[in-house]
Amino acid sequence: MQTLNSPIDVSKSFARVENTYFFASSVADFNPAEAAGRVLWRRHARKVRTSFGQITLPFEESGSWEFPPREYDQDCELPLKISFVTNRTLRIRMDTEGGTVRKRDSVMMPSDPEGDQCRWAETAVEGGVSYASHAASLKIGYDPMRLEFRDARGNLLTSTYHLHDVRSILNSSAMPFSYVRRSSDMRRCVAASFTLSPGEKLFGCGESFTRLDKRGQKLVLWTTDALGVESKEMYKPVPFFLSDRGYGIFVHSSTPITLDLGHSYASVSTIYLGDDLLDLFLFFGSPKEIVSEYTALTGRAAPPPLWTFGLWMSRGSYESEKEVRNVAERIRRRRLPCDVLHIDTGWFEENWRCDFRFSKSRFADPQRMLRGLKEMGFHVSLWQLPYLTPRNSLYAEAIERGLVVLNADGGLPTQDAVLDFSNPRTLRWYRALLGILFECGVDVIKADFGEAAPASGVYASRVGGFHEHNLYPVRYNQAVAGITEEMKGYSVIWARSAWAGSQRYPVHWGGDSETTDGGMAASLRGGLSLGICGFSFWSHDIGGTVDVCPRDLYARWLAFGMLSSHSRIHGTPPTEPWEYGEDFVETFRRIVELKYRLMPYVYAQATLSCTLGHPLMRPLFFEFPEDRTAWCIEDEYMFGEDILVAPLFHDAAVGRDVYVPDGRWIDYQTGETVEGGKWRFLGTPEVPIVMLVRDGAALPLCEVAQCTGQIDWGTIEVVVADANLSDAAKGWIRFPDGRLQRMELVKSGRGYVFTVNPFEGRADAGCRILGRGRDGNTHADNRANAGDGGR
Repeated sequence: MQTLNSPIDVSKSFARVENTYFFASSVADFNPAEAAGRVLWRRHARKVRTSFGQITLPFEESGSWEFPPREYDQDCELPLKISFVTNRTLRIRMDTEGGTVRKRDSVMMPSDPEGDQCRWAETAVEGGVSYASHAASLKIGYDPMRLEFRDARGNLLTSTYHLHDVRSILNSSAMPFSYVRRSSDMRRCVAASFTLSPGEKLFGCGESFTRLDKRGQKLVLWTTDALGVESKEMYKPVPFFLSDRGYGIFVHSSTPITLDLGHSYASVSTIYLGDDLLDLFLFFGSPKEIVSEYTALTGRAAPPPLWTFGLWMSRGSYESEKEVRNVAERIRRRRLPCDVLHIDTGWFEENWRCDFRFSKSRFADPQRMLRGLKEMGFHVSLWQLPYLTPRNSLYAEAIERGLVVLNADGGLPTQDAVLDFSNPRTLRWYRALLGILFECGVDVIKADFGEAAPASGVYASRVGGFHEHNLYPVRYNQAVAGITEEMKGYSVIWARSAWAGSQRYPVHWGGDSETTDGGMAASLRGGLSLGICGFSFWSHDIGGTVDVCPRDLYARWLAFGMLSSHSRIHGTPPTEPWEYGEDFVETFRRIVELKYRLMPYVYAQATLSCTLGHPLMRPLFFEFPEDRTAWCIEDEYMFGEDILVAPLFHDAAVGRDVYVPDGRWIDYQTGETVEGGKWRFLGTPEVPIVMLVRDGAALPLCEVAQCTGQIDWGTIEVVVADANLSDAAKGWIRFPDGRLQRMELVKSGRGYVFTVNPFEGRADAGCRILGRGRDGNTHADNRANAGDGGR
């Protein structure tokens, strides 16, 4: 059943007997100097075959039966273009419609790298041509057609998979490199197939909540309200993945895409896209190098303001000024660090009816309320969505002014009026509504929903919903971020939906998670998968969304949440810690203070992540690609470069088995040295989470403040993880008004001294050693004063 906004699986078009298939057979007229030529696509059809009580649908070469016969080709020669973007990135385009490769404007990429941006060495080889850089090589075989991709050492990474590679022509489980012409609408869709190696692992594809390694899975990339985090649907699909073999692929298309990653046929991955233009970027290198290349292409986030990394307190929902003020006062009275109060769907006169106006009966003077909260050190976030329901006062206006998505008949494709963000007039109207809220004192907008742009809709862009649906989150994110930056001077949103390019507009959170251990674990898998796709920042609803969170789960999820890039408590009331008892308030405070103490480290690592286009929360293999076990771990992560985090996913757990990568590590809570390269059971004495610090890491810490605006940056403590393995330490610091700076220290006597001192002239920096001494947590007495040059 195909219901409204149900995901579109393009691969189904490649299984139908009535469709016509064209397989990439050979390369003709290839000009090596221009890296351009033509691909011969041979016509085939599926044919019913019966054998011993079984019916299959293998392919058979087919003649043309079209009229007039001289107007249509039996087979097709269509353009191929290779472009060399960097030494680690190349682009492959094949157009199944025209005589030349068409150029399209892209919302996903800030600028289109048209043509060659660098040179790869060209060499003629038997039956084809080869291009090589210092990082990779491409060999193009002409007849039969084959593209082979190798690393710098000559190892085969992957190659295109064709009909002539099929070992048994009767086995149609693997789809060769092809395109299909559908009989229902004559639309052409491409299937780009590549070989997979035994044991190869694949990662990415957006915020996918299934197993972290996507090998063997079939993923439909279609933005949808997943209604949870334990299914295959995605709020944030992204057409990018990387392999542990050392390559990554970005599918530059917004049409529906199905990734069959060894699901139907174990040794073949097939990219099915509902597009007649195949536009692929391939990247080569380590995971860090691949993601940096990808984000250099599709964009990177600017570092968000410091306050966004503090605690966000929310529930579904605060519904009056009195309630908001009461929560704010109780937070400060109990000395619970917090930076943001979020008001969800309850600030309108009618709950959920988003008319962008505060309720006059429950929020008598919102401007005064916001001013008072600001004086208490709080920023305020407001919920909204881009759909106008029929009883909304803005519904008729938006329709009359032509600001919404219509269908081909000129009516609405859904009951709601969906704002058309491809229309410049809609953007001006919408930004004016948000601008009034910012003028009132609001600090950030929650950009909820955005996954249901009608596939049958007619858009101002003059591109159908088939192309616009997945782009809608990018346009939506961009609209909210744009007016925020214009009015507030920073680009921050709180968004649920995304597509490739949305990483430029942080922050995104993981949707409506189940209030269970499974929901917590699935949230982490989704966040790590999204991070691999270049999203530096990500959050999740601490405690889950759909039910009241049990106390034990709340504490464990809170620890995980405070060691995420952004930390928001949200869900079914109550979410406030005092509702769980005053003893829980103490637990809550201790966990939250952990992150506020680490805030200089978090802020520096966040800035570094933005600079490189990397995720702040990253899988273990991102830092340890040579460690084969690290590629198998999906329930631990690195929080920046130096801290390994292993959340607790079981009720009443007092510790857990942790895989510790090679080297020596220091337990942040106990100061004990932990030998790596093995599994270890590690306890959690104070905070219910495992935190390990790399030997030789220098972490900048601060005194706990009630909000980030009160942090004393004039006195910073540098904690050195010392497991007696090295004589030096290094780390990063970024002051709120300055740039990212390196700090380096060397061992001197019983302590450490600075050799690169970023504190000189602006702060005192004390040094403490973590991980030595009888108690495992020695405090060194060598204080490096900013005025002594780090001596």
